[in-house]
This record gives sequence, C-alpha cells and structure tokens, in this order.
Amino acid sequence: MKQSILIALAILLMVIVQSHYLLSQDVFLFSYFTGNGENGLHLAYSYDGRAWTALRNGSSFFKATVGDSLLRDPSIYRAEDGTFHMVWTTGWWNNGFGYASSKDLMNWTGQKYVRPMLNEQTTKNNWAPELFFDKRKMEYIICWSAWIPGRFPKTDSMGSILSSDPAKPKMSHRIYASFTKDFSSFTPAILFYDPGFNVIDATIVEKGGRYIMFFKDETHFPPQKNIRIATSDNARGPYGSASAPITGNYWAEGPAPFFVGDTCFVYFDKYRDHKYGAVVSTDFIKWTDISDQIRYPVGLRHGTVFKVPKDVLDRLLEEH
Repeated sequence: MKQSILIALAILLMVIVQSHYLLSQDVFLFSYFTGNGENGLHLAYSYDGRAWTALRNGSSFFKATVGDSLLRDPSIYRAEDGTFHMVWTTGWWNNGFGYASSKDLMNWTGQKYVRPMLNEQTTKNNWAPELFFDKRKMEYIICWSAWIPGRFPKTDSMGSILSSDPAKPKMSHRIYASFTKDFSSFTPAILFYDPGFNVIDATIVEKGGRYIMFFKDETHFPPQKNIRIATSDNARGPYGSASAPITGNYWAEGPAPFFVGDTCFVYFDKYRDHKYGAVVSTDFIKWTDISDQIRYPVGLRHGTVFKVPKDVLDRLLEEH
C-alpha cells in the first residue's frame, strides 16, 4: 500500500512538473503563405519544432495591399518590447518589399512598401526579404535576393530561365541588404553576398557569436537547387565561401532555420515534390534528414520560425 502511494505521488509530481514546464516555456510559431500568396499571412504552432498545427484552421491573419497585393515569404521577428515586425515579398516583379508591425499577431498596422533599391533602377525583382536583429549594432538587417540584368555576366548563362526561348535573358540573383533601427528609415541597398553563382533565399541565425547564413544555390545550368551555408564573425559580414549542400538529391528552397536547445533545425520547401523537408545539426557540419519525422499544415510554403512566450499562443488559441 505504502509503495502504491509513493508511486502515485511520484506520478502526480511528474505531471505537475511537466504542466509547469508547458505553461512556462516558449513555443514556436511558423509564419508562412499558401498558394501564390494571395491569401496573406498564415501561422502554425509547435511545442517541439517537429509537429505543427495551423492556427485559425488555416485562415489568414493579415492580407497585403501593397505592391501586387501578394504576401509571400513572410519573415517575422519579435522585438524586446514584444512588437512583431514583418517583411514579405509583394510580387514577382516588384522592386521593393512589404512591411507591417503588430503587438499580438492579429492586428497589424503601418503597412507600407519599402524600396531600398531605388539606387539600382534596373532591378527586376525583390524576393524573400528576411529580418535579422544585430544585437551588437542594435539594428535590423533585411536581406533579400535581386536580379540586376547584366550585373554578373559570368554567371548569366547558369541562371534561372524566364522562358523556353533561348533569346530571353536568364536571371542571375545575388543577395542585397538594407539596415534600419526603427523601420522608418532604411539605408540604400548594398550587395551583401556574392558566392559566385546565382543565389536566393538568404537568412541569418547567430550561435555563440558566430553568424550563419543559409541560402539556396539557384544555379540552373547545371541544376543545383539546394541549400548551403556560409559563416562570418560579424552579422554584416563578410561571409565566407559557400559550403557543400546540406540538403539532398531534390530541389529545395526557402530555408527556415531555428534552434531547439543546441540543435539547429532547418525547414525547407521541396517545391517540386509539393512537400516540406527538414534537416538538423549540432555543429553545422554534419546534417541529419528528419523529413519523415515532421508534421505540418497542408499547403505550407516559405516562411520563418520564431519563438514566443506561451501566453502569446494562448491568446491566439482563445481568439480562434
């Protein structure tokens, strides 16, 4: 009898501890888009970084009205004061990106169209802007990919095709960046990363004072279409040479890196296969594919993963 009581008490204590942990821990949110981006911002949540559930049954939290009124590739960062800042791709051939902010992820204000590449008038597009907060300089870095025809002629022949017409130009993207402290003023765009090949979808994380940039090798001839990394001792760079691919024998884009403890998870869109994949690493050298272990909402496409206090998620769930 005494032993049964002790076992019952041990189980009760374990439940209390686990409940306290679930109530106090941060949780993960995934910002993403569906279709072509016409439906706006979507959010999913996870407690472990592997199993994701769509909020609002997959309905939109915000719709864009700037640029071509699309919201693709939403990147969200939660500031120290609790404000959520978001940037996104507004259309396929726009020379700018969208911006808005929110205190609760449900009510968004300050929507505007930002054009830091006005100093590059021949720019054809502005894809996948990503936010990173540089704590050393107390400023935000927004990096994106852009194509300026004729700027990198040595790799034009390896770029992505616009059509099957061989006379049409090929796109040869590079990574550009702008900096801001307040989202009111933005510095003119600079060339941020040139790995010597067509590159898109760059995003940055920091670990132990080291900055790791993930990006897609967009080389089309011969096809690469994989995720690689480069590192730097400074958020602004310069970043080193591109690594070998960290993804497998499939076409991947839209890397979304985040940390679960000391493990770096990287989600990505296997866009030809119409599904998502993921790899993990603790040293940024050896990567393990866990694609068969993840669960995600139908239609999820390129976005970002970020942490929020559990009470933020609780309010989103209550609103639903």
